[in-house]
Amino acid sequence: MLGVHRSDLPGNKTSRLELKKHRHEPKFMEVNPISLYTCPMSVEKKQPAGIQPRRRTFWLLALAAIAGLAAAALFFYSQRGNPSRPASPAPEQAQQMNVRYAGSASCRECHEAAFADWSGSHHGLAERAPAAAMDEAAFVPARTFQHGTQQTALRKSGNGYELVTAGLQGTNQVFPVDRILAHSPLRQMLVGFPGGRWQATEAAWDPRSNEWFNVYGAEDRKPGEWGHWTGRGMNWNSMCATCHNTGLQKNYDPATDTYRTAMAETGVGCEACHGPMQDHTDWQHAHRKPGLKDPTLRPLTREQQFDTCAACHSRRAELTGDPRSGDRFFDHHQLTIVDQSDTFYPDGQIRDEDYEVSAFMGSRMFHKGVRCMDCHDSHTQKTRLPGNFLCLSCHGPGATNAPSINPVTHSHHSVFGYDTNGVLQRTDLSAYKPDRIKETGGECVNCHMPQTPYMQRHWRHDHGFTIPDPLLTQQFGIPNACNRCHTSETTEWSLKQVKKWYGDKMNRPYRQRAQTVARARAGEEAAREPLLKMLETDPIAYWQAVAATLLQRWSSDPSVIAALLRQSQHTNALVRQTVTQTLGSSGQASQPEVARALKSKLEDPSRNVRVEAARQSGGTLDLASTAGADYQRFLAHVADQPIGQLQGGVFQLQRGDTTNALLSFERAVAWDPFSGGIRHEYAVLLSQLGRTPEAVRQMEAAVRLQPGEAEFHYKLALALNEAGESDRVLGELEAAVTCDPHHARAWYNLGLVRSGRGDDSGALAALSRAETAEPTDPRIPYARATVLARLGNRADAFAAARRAEELGFSPATDLLRQLEER
Repeated sequence: MLGVHRSDLPGNKTSRLELKKHRHEPKFMEVNPISLYTCPMSVEKKQPAGIQPRRRTFWLLALAAIAGLAAAALFFYSQRGNPSRPASPAPEQAQQMNVRYAGSASCRECHEAAFADWSGSHHGLAERAPAAAMDEAAFVPARTFQHGTQQTALRKSGNGYELVTAGLQGTNQVFPVDRILAHSPLRQMLVGFPGGRWQATEAAWDPRSNEWFNVYGAEDRKPGEWGHWTGRGMNWNSMCATCHNTGLQKNYDPATDTYRTAMAETGVGCEACHGPMQDHTDWQHAHRKPGLKDPTLRPLTREQQFDTCAACHSRRAELTGDPRSGDRFFDHHQLTIVDQSDTFYPDGQIRDEDYEVSAFMGSRMFHKGVRCMDCHDSHTQKTRLPGNFLCLSCHGPGATNAPSINPVTHSHHSVFGYDTNGVLQRTDLSAYKPDRIKETGGECVNCHMPQTPYMQRHWRHDHGFTIPDPLLTQQFGIPNACNRCHTSETTEWSLKQVKKWYGDKMNRPYRQRAQTVARARAGEEAAREPLLKMLETDPIAYWQAVAATLLQRWSSDPSVIAALLRQSQHTNALVRQTVTQTLGSSGQASQPEVARALKSKLEDPSRNVRVEAARQSGGTLDLASTAGADYQRFLAHVADQPIGQLQGGVFQLQRGDTTNALLSFERAVAWDPFSGGIRHEYAVLLSQLGRTPEAVRQMEAAVRLQPGEAEFHYKLALALNEAGESDRVLGELEAAVTCDPHHARAWYNLGLVRSGRGDDSGALAALSRAETAEPTDPRIPYARATVLARLGNRADAFAAARRAEELGFSPATDLLRQLEER
């Protein structure tokens, strides 16, 4: 998924809460753009980045279509009894589309060793038909397991296998297992559904322990939820297929809400990484003489290898659905990075199911040129050396130009193979048995690549190569590796040890950067200048992109605009994308320099930047241009998900097509009625269309679904004010600032409401909080000046009005004149 995007809809209504004497267009009823990420095995109960609630939320599927939706929307969700099974995806269909694929079996003849390594790997077993030798133990003998209020039974039936579990109607049904998804440490089952769909089950089998379990753990997801195994969030065609197969074409038909998904080969075959090889196979068969150079081979560079890995080992938005080996990552994806949400920790550690690439791109290792194949074998995917031997192949004495590290004195723990002085004693790699090492603190990865479990059983290493820092835990709740291991000790204990061992070395750029990001997320004004420095000078482009994203809070500030413009020509596509995103959301697009910068990005050499620029262009985008074609392709690709429908609706509205925009928004809500974020965006549109009572109902639903989301309370307050329900406005604004004490607009409007009710002291307190949160908004000191003037406090009123005038608010000049005349 992408980072946080913000996009104002044209023609936004002004809140009636504004003071009439200085009415100013607020960012009322904003629409956040949409990003999607694919998740190969499970979907968390979390709103994808783009809607950006701070609390976790989940999506639910519609059980009944709302009026005006196409009947096709009901097809998948209204089946009763045992659903009919679609035909298996046909490799030959993809072969007809692209005859350059030869299939992995064609590689075996000449590459027998590599083929053997690959065939037993996670790639080779990424998706396959059930096989008795590997899967019989999961179903024989028959068994059942309880998860939440539900029960699932597993059994063999004839020559196949089946599950008996809750289907679309909430009652247990029999579902034959069509294919197996993944291999170890867990396997999920794929079940066929109408409309060419396959769904990945929440019931999973652990082959190591021979146990069945629910990938959602203690969650008790029900049919109808977006994240339930029967829902769109666990739809194989959209969420799993691309990265578990080779040469995949999703082939979604929006008119019928069905799929004709096809692939060149089931599973992650040789050509998923090496590219189509039919030409190579044909040439080799035609030229049997050794020593001849094959003109069909185009070896991948190190960067191309990384981009090929990144296409699946990242949390991202898909722009095309058609990446190929060797293609640039950013020509097909927009990467989810550290942003205002809690998707990552502020230091870059993974928090949600974020995979490896984002954290890795933010690391010094990546910055210094380390790439996937330096550590991993391309065919087995295993590390090239065990344990610390891998790390010390670069960080050992004289090995490379990397810092030389003595693992004993560096870690202050016992280290396998070394004596207490840090001298290597054992060089027999076969003797390294990590499960037998009693003290694990000396293992490099346990400190710098801590593990987090996903899907209950899958422990994954963080690839950010982060530095354990208990101070960041103490300050911001960022986990540290010390307390991940020493669970019985306090953060203060770990901090004391770290200070003793490393002293002032801990006060390094890594810590300062994490502190800046954490403070920016909290809305602290003190983060602004460090963010600007980070944008301009951080040596790692990833973190410059993070700074550009987090500066959205201050994006109307001239110094921020100037810094963004300077970085708009950055050599890194991720930085250019996030700069374009923040410039577009700044409200300063009418400035000539900003307008020129945004326009130039429509012709950027990288598609991720062009798509972002196209999204910002909206109604003025030339659909016949390269960027226009890119954006339309993106919208078509994501149209099978509610967030995709919402993004399409925003674009239609920007183009003046209100009728189809409304249908897209309604479809998004119908496909996911329990998403507070989607209902919020729908309310934005309804408000623009003058359908205020309906907007109120949608915002009320959003607040019920996410009562801790400040923005929802704030928008509900504005909608209630428009609807004339002024008695409820105060309570919602107070709820908003309780949820987010840094919500400047909520404080500002709260001050106006309190003033209108005669609570002048409460009004001044709220306006002071607003000004602290947003010191560059001239409306706030101006409003404070009007209250002070009414109270007869001429000196303070004059100072507040002067501040508003300094910020460029012309009505303040008139107020100053009136104050001088008194």
